[in-house]
Formats: sequence, structure tokens, C-alpha cells
Amino acid sequence: MNRSCVNCLKSLVLSLNFLCWLCGAFVVAFGEFQMIHSKFASLVTSFWPIYPANTLVVTGTIVTCVCYLGILGGMKENRCMLISFFVLLFVLMLVELAMACVFLVYSRKIDAYFEGDLMRSLDIYRQSSSENNTDIKKDFDAVQHLFRCCGVHGEADWKGDTPISCCTEDPCNTIDPPNWPEGCLVKLRDWFAGNYVSTGAGVVTLCIIQFICLSISVPLFCHMSRSGLGYK
Repeated sequence: MNRSCVNCLKSLVLSLNFLCWLCGAFVVAFGEFQMIHSKFASLVTSFWPIYPANTLVVTGTIVTCVCYLGILGGMKENRCMLISFFVLLFVLMLVELAMACVFLVYSRKIDAYFEGDLMRSLDIYRQSSSENNTDIKKDFDAVQHLFRCCGVHGEADWKGDTPISCCTEDPCNTIDPPNWPEGCLVKLRDWFAGNYVSTGAGVVTLCIIQFICLSISVPLFCHMSRSGLGYK
């Protein structure tokens, strides 16, 4: 095999490792975007550790670190670093598949957590002064305004102390304003369930891309190592 073919194969291995790194960086960026723009985290706290945005950031960070090892190993043609990269990436793929299964299962069991968390947040909102628990108040107002709903099951949950975010008019400046008749429980639950499904699908997609890269890179690496074409 001539030198140009060897360099081409090495460049292919390096490019595939870089593609994995780009996927991890994209996942981190998407998770950060969700964390910045999500307005509902303080309302639902029972399953915060696997909140989609948090999981995306952690997963993406691990992927980028592992893939950086592969890029560095490819550039330095270091056999030990590349073998470590392949093993770690394979283990990471198994973890990602397990996480995807957890997300897909949680999307169906989300009802068990939502109602209690939302009622607790509503009670805190009602009983707090204007200076206290501002995060919960802002998040609840944002949910009611965005999803056009009021309370958890309906306006009656507020027991006569209905916030202006329930008002159907904009601006809401009437003495007895009309409020949204539907509660927020079903709408917010469906939003979270869809978020879990999309996050699980994204993790599966990332795992598929990593599998393709791994299935191409490993045979190339083994062939070149056996042929004495580098990677010492």
C-alpha cells in the first residue's frame, strides 16, 4: 500500500473521530440552550437529576472528552490512546442506550410525579409574599401564559386569588377578567413527555452515529496496525 493511501486511511479515522466530537459538542450546546430557555424547572423537582437539559449537558461533555482522546490519538498516531478511545466509546454507547431507555420509560410514568409537584408549587405561590419564591412565581406565570391555562386542574385551584397570568386578554385591565378554563397539568405533562421522547431519540441518534464511526474506524485501525502502517 503506497504512502498516499496510508495517509488517506489515517485521515479517514481522524475525521470519524472528529465527527463524534462534533456530535458531543452539539449535544452540549443543545442542552445549554434548553437550560437557558426552559422556564419550568422549578415547578417539577421530583426527577430533576434526569431532567432532559441536565442529562444532555452531562452526556455531551463526556462524549466530547472521550472523542478528544480519539482525535489526539489519531493526530499523534498513538496506538494506546486510540485503543483507550475505542473502548471508552463502546462503553459510552452502552450507557447512552440505557439512558435512552430510561427517558422513553419515564415519558410514560410522568403522571406519577407531575400533579403533586405542580400542586405544591401552586400552594407555595399562593402563600408567598411578593418578594419570596420569585422563581416559582415567574415559572408558573410563564407556563400559564405560554400554554394558555390556569392552575393545575383549573381556575378553582387558586381559590379566588387568581394571578393575572391566567387572563385571556392582553392587556388584562378589566375588573373581573376572563381566565383560561383549562388547567396546566395535562398541557405541561404532555410537553415534558414529548421532551423526554425527543431527548431519548436524540441520544439514540448520537449512539447510532458513534456506532457507525466505531464500526469503520476499528477495522481500519486494526488493519493498519497489523500491516505496520503506523499507530505505534
